[in-house]
Formats: sequence, structure tokens, C-alpha cells
Amino acid sequence: MKIEYKSIVGLTAALLLVAACERKPANDQAAVPDAPSTTTVSAPESVYAMAQNHPARSEADRERDALRKPAEVMQFFGVEPGMNVLDVHSGGGYYSELLSYVVGAEGSVTAHTNAAYLGFTGDETAARYAAGRLPNVEVLVAENNELSLPEGKFDAVMMILTYHDIYYVNPDDGWPKIDGPAMLAELYAAMKPGAILGIVDHVAESGSPVETGGTLHRIDPAIMRAEIEAAGFKFEAEAQMLRNAEDDHLKSVFDPAIRGRTDQVVMRFRKPG
Repeated sequence: MKIEYKSIVGLTAALLLVAACERKPANDQAAVPDAPSTTTVSAPESVYAMAQNHPARSEADRERDALRKPAEVMQFFGVEPGMNVLDVHSGGGYYSELLSYVVGAEGSVTAHTNAAYLGFTGDETAARYAAGRLPNVEVLVAENNELSLPEGKFDAVMMILTYHDIYYVNPDDGWPKIDGPAMLAELYAAMKPGAILGIVDHVAESGSPVETGGTLHRIDPAIMRAEIEAAGFKFEAEAQMLRNAEDDHLKSVFDPAIRGRTDQVVMRFRKPG
């Protein structure tokens, strides 16, 4: 694993930061066992199940699978062996590890994070990438509004439960307001023609203002679609595998009544090519 720094904050120091915004469940803090080297998979029809069932995955990660349905999500997005994938605000790396198994040795995963996320997920992140256990994953530390990516590198970009964070603001705790249009433009330029943008996020009530992203940590899917299309991406499809009609869209995603079981939208966009 290669770690690249885009700020003066070192990974070791960032791992010691104290979280001030509870946006990650406590059971995300889990040690991850050693993993064998990633290998290329020759059967695309089974690569997603292979990734989800990989023996090196932690029990904590496996416990999340039933609700997150990662094999179905990655198949819907069309991630394939050999791709170069960017996982934006990757948190503790749950999806980054899964993606590393899907893309295989001929592909790569760039797990983007920042000091705030490293503070939330420190032990989990350190264990997941310890001793080069995921050799095709590069951790990219870049603060809000400082993301700088190579042009035309990525075949796919994932934003898993993070788009709403564009509207979360807490500069005292290391989270200044994100320039959403600039961020989307940076991602667009970094993607190859025809590349996929995969979005998963907590659903807010239809017509909710953008500020809901920062208060309830939810966002109206119509807002995301309009903003992403305005950035030049083409909407392709929406999947239903993570929808939950029993979710109260007016509750925070951290409300014990719904935490971990929120209604989530899954959308696939593509950069024209």
C-alpha cells in the first residue's frame, strides 16, 4: 500500500485525532485479519460473490453485509477486474477492501480519506491496511477542497454514504464547507470517458433542503441527480436493493430506531465517452 499526503497532516498523527462528529457507528472500529495477496478473477459473473465471501474479510465487515448488500451494489455499478477505482471519503475502508478483491491484481483502488475520517476510524483503518495486506490499494489523504487527482485515470468512482457530507459544515472539527461543484468537476476530470460514478446515500424526504445533508445526514435523491447531471454526468439507472419503506425520513440516520437500516438510494451515472 502506498500512502500519499495532500496536506501536512501525517497518517500516524491523523489516526490519533479525536472524533467530534458521530457519523460512524461504533462497531466500525474493528481489527481486520491478515489477507493474502489479491489475485485476478477470471469469472466476472462470480467476482462480486467472491469478494463478499473472501476469507480474509473481518467478522465485523461480514456482519454489515446483510444490510449493505455489497455484492449486489458493486454488480449494479459494473465494477470489473482490471479497473482503477476511486473510493471517495472511504471511511474505514469497508468498500475499498471489497473493491480491491473485485478489480484484482491488474486493477487498483484509491481509498480517499481525510484527517476527520481518520479520527473516526483510526484503529479500523490502521488494521485494514497494515503490512501491505491489500497491495492494490493506495490510501490518499486529502482534506476537503484540496482533492487533486490525475486526469483521466479512473474507470469508476464510488461515493458510498458520503454525498450528503457536501452539506455538512463544522470547521472547528476539521470539516469546512465543501465546494460541491468544484469537487464534482475534479472527479469528472479524473475519470476516463465512459467511466462510472456510483452513488449510495441515505434518503431525505422529497423536497427537503440541502441543509438536511448536514443535520440529518440525509439528502433528497433529486438534489443529487440534478447536481451530478449539471456536472456533466449522464444518469443511467437506479436500483432498489437498499430501499426501506419503513424508514422515517425525518429522523437522523443515527437515531437508534433506524440506525443501520435507513432507506438508501443507489444510482449509477456515467461520464460521456
